Amino acid sequence: MNWLYDSVEPRVMDEDMLKLAVGEQGPRDEAGQLARQEGILFKDVLSLRLDFQNILRIDSLWQFENLRKLQLDNNIIEKIEGLERLVHLVWLDLSFNNIEAIEGLDTLVNLEDLSLFNNRISKIDSLDALVKLQVLSLGNNEISHMMNIIYLRRFKDLRTLSLSGNPVAEEEDYKMFVCAYLPDLVYLDFQRIDDHMIIVWKSSRAPMLGMGQRAVGKELAEIKHQYGIDELKQRENLIQAQLDDERAQREELEEHKAAFVERLNGSFLFDSMYAEDVEGNKLAHLPGVSELLQAYKDKFVIICLNIFEYGLKQQEKRKVELDTFNECVQEAIQENREQGKRRIAKFEETHLLSLNAIREESEVTSLEVKVAERSKDITELFNALLTLEMQLVEQLEETINTFERNIMDLVALFIENVQSLMAQCRDLENHHHEKLLEISINTLEKILKGELDEDLPYDVRALFVDKDTIVNAVGTSHDLHLLKIDNREDELVTRTNSWCSHLVDAIHKDEITRNRRRVKEIHQYVDHVQNELDNLECSEIID
Repeated sequence: MNWLYDSVEPRVMDEDMLKLAVGEQGPRDEAGQLARQEGILFKDVLSLRLDFQNILRIDSLWQFENLRKLQLDNNIIEKIEGLERLVHLVWLDLSFNNIEAIEGLDTLVNLEDLSLFNNRISKIDSLDALVKLQVLSLGNNEISHMMNIIYLRRFKDLRTLSLSGNPVAEEEDYKMFVCAYLPDLVYLDFQRIDDHMIIVWKSSRAPMLGMGQRAVGKELAEIKHQYGIDELKQRENLIQAQLDDERAQREELEEHKAAFVERLNGSFLFDSMYAEDVEGNKLAHLPGVSELLQAYKDKFVIICLNIFEYGLKQQEKRKVELDTFNECVQEAIQENREQGKRRIAKFEETHLLSLNAIREESEVTSLEVKVAERSKDITELFNALLTLEMQLVEQLEETINTFERNIMDLVALFIENVQSLMAQCRDLENHHHEKLLEISINTLEKILKGELDEDLPYDVRALFVDKDTIVNAVGTSHDLHLLKIDNREDELVTRTNSWCSHLVDAIHKDEITRNRRRVKEIHQYVDHVQNELDNLECSEIID
């Protein structure tokens, strides 16, 4: 435990501590005093200092959702936790604590500067989510293995690293190893990496450097560890290629899901029909069934591919329809906005002149007349802006209704054709069922007569007790296949209709929100100019 706090009671972070810290760190001026009186919302705090508080456990920080900088150094914290909601954190100081493992940082994807100086950490890991990491301080810990340095190669933006005070920093080859495996590093242990900080390497390879040539700094480090780095780069490239391939597959799958035809570009649906079909897999051993099954599969997959390709084409049509609709909406809104701006600009051309004329008017009667005229102009502006908005509402309503009809027609056509193709899959299954049943009954007759030449597995022969048993087995397989086909069709239809319904609802809601926001803007502007006129009238009458 940190010796500074041996005589002080350990504390757990609570709301009272946080309120006190926020209040003490706020501005000291009049605005700061007012903020302390009314209360400062934790969500508005960007920086928080909680050092030297004898904190044992991190807690209650979930309300600081916009926090950028957090200082928790010089406490007795044993575990990194309670930071999950601080997703905007950029700077985090946990130095001078009792932390033994790096953990609890998976959501801090914006973190750039992390200090874990003077803790009890023995391994560098669990930092993968910190893709923006630039500064990492891990000095005065218990890190002893060079492999920890290789782990840091994944952080492409890392420029500053501190490992001094760790056993690994006492290794003879430490600095050269770091420079070789982290070539983009600029600062190591508070020193800038340059040709002067690395002693020239003396070995049997030195003569390979020609006369007048001298390998120094990072160049020397790379030469010494060339073979290890080359091997590591090869592994990294293979891993990266695999990750790129997996990402491409995920992206492709998402595109197929958006078209509602994922996993229909092959034999997935057919294979799923037999994955749980115990009876069907047994019956596949019967004479002639293997050829029958292959022919069935080939035709079935062709239909699935037709559904898949048709789905992608229809998805592209829906996308074009949606993009065209959005362009039309934005053009209409922009044109309406421009008309409103022109109307306001025309009003403001005379507004200042009218206000000045009112200020200079000395007669009450004339003053009232001018104010009344200006009030009338403001009312006309208000009516003109609302009229423009009503025209836009009508225009967009027509556009939305047209789009709704078009997209629903596209969806209905897509579903109708897919259902027709799925019906072909069911027809194939029915035909296969008939053929399989025929072969099974013929096999049963041969077994009963002792005329079957082929040897069948024991569990297959167990089906051929009587006709009812074999008919039930074939029927069970058939029912399972039809269920798989029906479920895939139902899933496609349900998701497609749901997508269409949610899209149309969202468009209507967005238009309602836009209209309310625009009407509010108009009211606020008109109220502003009217209040300006009213205040001017009052001041002139008083004068």
